[in-house]
Amino acid sequence: MQLPIEWLPAAGAPEQLILLLHGVGADGDAMTLLAQALRAEFPQAALIAPDGPHPFDAGGPGHPGRQWFSVVGITEANRAARVAAALALLVPWVRQMQNQLRVGPAATAIAGFSQGAILALETALREDGLAGRVLAFGGRFAAPPSTAPRQTTVHLFHGGADAVIPAWHARAAIEALAALQGDATIDIAEGVGHELHPVLVQRALYRLRHHIPARTWAAALGAVPDRARDEDDD
Repeated sequence: MQLPIEWLPAAGAPEQLILLLHGVGADGDAMTLLAQALRAEFPQAALIAPDGPHPFDAGGPGHPGRQWFSVVGITEANRAARVAAALALLVPWVRQMQNQLRVGPAATAIAGFSQGAILALETALREDGLAGRVLAFGGRFAAPPSTAPRQTTVHLFHGGADAVIPAWHARAAIEALAALQGDATIDIAEGVGHELHPVLVQRALYRLRHHIPARTWAAALGAVPDRARDEDDD
């Protein structure tokens, strides 16, 4: 995959690895705002934003964007299979980046917007522990989860006025993860649409800095804590 954004620490080895997955019809450059904010907050992190592996097939002439999977003819019945096919390429690449930069899964975060958020969320379910954190902006699960990750914390960020992937998907996801004793948070910005809005970016920085994963509490206390639902509407 091409890497339009590949920012490494100015000095020293990376302490974190943050992978940024763009939405359908866009490319890695579309994650610049988020990448800049993360770089300022975590200067020792390696930030990688690849282009999706396939040309965008729904835009027509003059729309040279990329995609992780096709949305042409997509339905609730076939979405999960398309996402699984995309993950078959994405997961080995994530491990390759971890090995190349010598950053382990616990110090890895996968952040995605829209279609990229769908992939990020599905890595948490299908490859629990591939990353310590998943940050999903304006995304959804391919299908309602039947299990919750134990080694990955899920952070959901959504615009309350999102007309592409409505915010009820995020609310349903947090309810499902809470019922399954998953470790997750949710932030909904009212009046914000389907975008990487600065308000949501700031909430992501806050969550990365201040949310202590449930597994960390469990290790410290020697017991499995109750996973609390953590919601914020801005």
